[in-house]
Amino acid sequence: MKNFFSDKQLIMKLDASKGGYFYMKIPKEAVEVLPNGKSTRIICSFNDGMEIRCGLNHYGDGNFFIILSTKNVRLLGKEPNDEVQFSLRIDPDPLGVDIPEVIEVLIAQDDEIAHRWRSLTDGKKRSIIHSVDRIKNIDLKVRRAVTLIEEVSSRSR
Repeated sequence: MKNFFSDKQLIMKLDASKGGYFYMKIPKEAVEVLPNGKSTRIICSFNDGMEIRCGLNHYGDGNFFIILSTKNVRLLGKEPNDEVQFSLRIDPDPLGVDIPEVIEVLIAQDDEIAHRWRSLTDGKKRSIIHSVDRIKNIDLKVRRAVTLIEEVSSRSR
């Protein structure tokens, strides 16, 4: 897929009152060309070949930013105020993350869970995926996935 934005910038850090995240700023003009605007999931590629899947966040001045985790900043071998070359392209998967095998199996085996999963927004699905991925024990993963899907889908009704 073709890049829609490329730039060379310093890695910046938001004030602690705004989350304290490392970020790269994206101009509103680049976001205006996206099919789903600010809701479009994107892939950020760095000049060393590393890629991260991410979303756009409002900067507050009409522009946007993408968050870089501390782990990813370290993997890049960078620190705040270091320059980095990057490019952005649309993520072909609108969910923007891989669905863990535990959730895929639950969806395939349980019609009610599958129905509830399909009723969720992509953002709620991503939140569940991130919560489930943090768990190492497979039995806990399954229980947590079922609980989250049921709770989140019940609140959405």
